[in-house]
Amino acid sequence: MNKLLKNMTFQVLSAIFAGILLGVFVPDVAKMMKPLGEMFINMVKMVIAPLIFFTIVLGIAKMGDMKKVGRVGGKALIYFEIVTTFALAIGLIVANWVEPGEGVNIHATQAESDQVSEYAHEGEKMKLSDFIIHIIPSNAVEAFAKGDILQVVFFAVLFGFALVLLGEPGKPVIDLFDRISNVFFKIVNIVMKAAPAGAFGAMAFTIGNYGLATLIPLGKLMLSVYATMFLFVFVILNLICKMYGFSLLKYLKYIKEELLIVLGTSSSESVLPQMMKKMEKAGCSKSVVGLVIPTGYSFNLDGTSIYLTMAVVFLAQVSGVDLTLTQELTILAILMLTSKGAATVTGGGFIVLASTLSAMQVIPMEGLALLLGVDRFMSEARAIVNMIGNGIATLVVAKSEKEYHPDGEDTLK
Repeated sequence: MNKLLKNMTFQVLSAIFAGILLGVFVPDVAKMMKPLGEMFINMVKMVIAPLIFFTIVLGIAKMGDMKKVGRVGGKALIYFEIVTTFALAIGLIVANWVEPGEGVNIHATQAESDQVSEYAHEGEKMKLSDFIIHIIPSNAVEAFAKGDILQVVFFAVLFGFALVLLGEPGKPVIDLFDRISNVFFKIVNIVMKAAPAGAFGAMAFTIGNYGLATLIPLGKLMLSVYATMFLFVFVILNLICKMYGFSLLKYLKYIKEELLIVLGTSSSESVLPQMMKKMEKAGCSKSVVGLVIPTGYSFNLDGTSIYLTMAVVFLAQVSGVDLTLTQELTILAILMLTSKGAATVTGGGFIVLASTLSAMQVIPMEGLALLLGVDRFMSEARAIVNMIGNGIATLVVAKSEKEYHPDGEDTLK
């Protein structure tokens, strides 16, 4: 019994269940638990930027081959684009088949309408050129201060290349960075002790604030999104795992603690450092892990991609807009570009939706108000699928680059 109580999986699962109960039966108290979730996520975010920096720099410096680094990055980006396009297409097909928006009416409050207007305004400003320019930091220190993952990745790659070019004089820096990165991973171990409290606080607030009753009118959309993501993981990602000699079930069992933490906090960032550590432990090289996982948090959002296409078709059905095949293919093309920016801004999913609707000028913006109440309940599924997809991407790139060397029982075959 004592061993079970000390088990992190049991602790997090119990915390999630307790949060749901508190949210259902004592919602006013549950709303007050919000700081617990926010403090835990902030503690994790505190170490993400430096950890990514040190991992990428050390990975490139120890690899010592700039062509190989470029090849790894190129493979990762091609993989991201192919898989997220599949995710977008699957979301589009299922939404057309199930028709979750049929019979749903728009009843937006003034507050919801104001929020939709805010997202629409941000969406209109969202351009691909701005996203590309944003990758390059004007101030490296500011990139760390804001925790901007893509900018930290860019700076870390340049730093790593510079260390390789420096040669022998750069070795003391590599040795120092190696020791510092170990300190940060120790900090992560300490922070993860608070994971059950964070999961409890986030789940209690979500249920207490939004209430399970808000799910009933949009239950069909919720079930459609969850079912589609389930199929995507166990069909598409399972096929990819089999192609590269991995077992999806063993992989999911291997990351079960991370899955539960993401379920409780609705944030895949809450386990980013842990995922990097686990992928290395599973046998992927530090350089591949350092390049693929952080980049994947902006370019490989499988769960978000499924949600975005289903949400656009749902809004069209609610608004009584009968989309033609050409218009649906246009949605796919627009989202292939705009979805890449979903992780770089707060409320990214809604802003991407708003920018897509704005670009099409066919579906009314007002429908977005319907999604405000249930979005939080679908964010868990998005975050979980995003995390699963990034781990598999890391395994695939590592295997294709012969940078996968499992050690004994840590094999995922």
